[in-house]
Amino acid sequence: MISVPQFRLTFGYIYEGQPVLPASWQSGFNSISSVGQFFGGFACSWMSDRIGRKNSLLIGLVFVTGGIFGEVFSSTRPAFLIGKLILGIGLGYYLTIGPLYCSEVAPVVLRGMITGGINFAIVIGQLLSNAVIKGFGGRDDRWAFRGPFAVQFLFVAILLMGIWFAPESPWHYVRRGRIDDARRSLERLHGKGTDVGPKLAMIVRTVEEDLELSKSARWIQCFQGTNMIRTLISVGAFACQHLSGIVFVLGFSTYFFELAGIETSHAFDLGVGVTACGVVGVIISWTAINTLGRRKLFVWGMIGMTVVLVLMGILDVVHTSAARWVQASCTVVYALIYQITIGCIAFALLGEVSTPSLRAKTVGLATACQAVFGTVMNIVVPYLVNPDKANLKGKVGFVFGGACLLGTIWSYFYIPELKGRTFQEIDYLFHHRVPPRKMGKYNLDEVDDAL
Repeated sequence: MISVPQFRLTFGYIYEGQPVLPASWQSGFNSISSVGQFFGGFACSWMSDRIGRKNSLLIGLVFVTGGIFGEVFSSTRPAFLIGKLILGIGLGYYLTIGPLYCSEVAPVVLRGMITGGINFAIVIGQLLSNAVIKGFGGRDDRWAFRGPFAVQFLFVAILLMGIWFAPESPWHYVRRGRIDDARRSLERLHGKGTDVGPKLAMIVRTVEEDLELSKSARWIQCFQGTNMIRTLISVGAFACQHLSGIVFVLGFSTYFFELAGIETSHAFDLGVGVTACGVVGVIISWTAINTLGRRKLFVWGMIGMTVVLVLMGILDVVHTSAARWVQASCTVVYALIYQITIGCIAFALLGEVSTPSLRAKTVGLATACQAVFGTVMNIVVPYLVNPDKANLKGKVGFVFGGACLLGTIWSYFYIPELKGRTFQEIDYLFHHRVPPRKMGKYNLDEVDDAL
């Protein structure tokens, strides 16, 4: 929304003939949603273990609706800030329930694709956002930015209608001792004619074994024993997304194009193009995640983005129109690499690595930490790129290129390959302290019968 002149004019001031939103408020608007996600993630993880995944999502829907109202009808900076905060709390619920629910209801063979598919919904939202902003952004009244915010009500209505048809997670029912409800949930997922007995028995056995090892699910257990490695992987995968410069390259892409000297109309078109390539990347990832696997995609994706970011920084030193367009092309390549690789893999891993009794807490913790990373980046990036501050423009590529390199080194040692593994097998690998980078090649044939 920062790329819409009317938005900057309403909430900002004129600087050298151009509407500019103060960097302090720009950072506040961008980061306050992440603050909300932080609290929403923790609240949802606690609540979903007690009232279920579906009911928790409904509560998140209430927060989102209130936040959208705040965005649409605010006319002052503080009011808009509060609306963004409320919306962020609801998004924290969404980002916690999404991977949690998908990982628990999806078949093993489709688990990575479906859990990683959460990223597809995010990218589609980004594409529609850019398209709607392009349609409304040229208006000379406040509906230039209110219109795109109001469109979000459509998705609230769609989710409200669709949620009633989704069964509750059978894993949640088993953990609450409601075995008959878990059976009915599995029958809805697999069809009444399917024998769900073996699947139910596996869930019951996994939950019982996990509870025997953990005794009780407390937050501190996320940082004890082998659970510490699981938590580190869950949080680290999201940290790598931010180290790779996702906030700068995709979150500020249209604004960055404008600062690079590209006309506003072309900047909007490029912004839509970047997110469209992201959609293509997510679709490719559905096949790649089950063929190449999680680890290869993640590590090589980090390497590829490091190269692209450094190239963007180099091109910013070359002051030609051709260099600007090549720089813009780099953002398209970056978007494609990101969405094929770590964009979806982080969500897939989040739903796979956590132990059953701590799954909601681990997912909530990772969501909260992602919000912290997002808050920091959304505060820092405007100061790096705004013309009235550091004005680094594409040279920020050097900053995030170095950060992405650090993430690449970490991912080599800690990103596991869990393709085709059941939750029982994953538990075995972690309990027996198999190094994450060796999990994909670890032979479980001798222990499968025991499992």
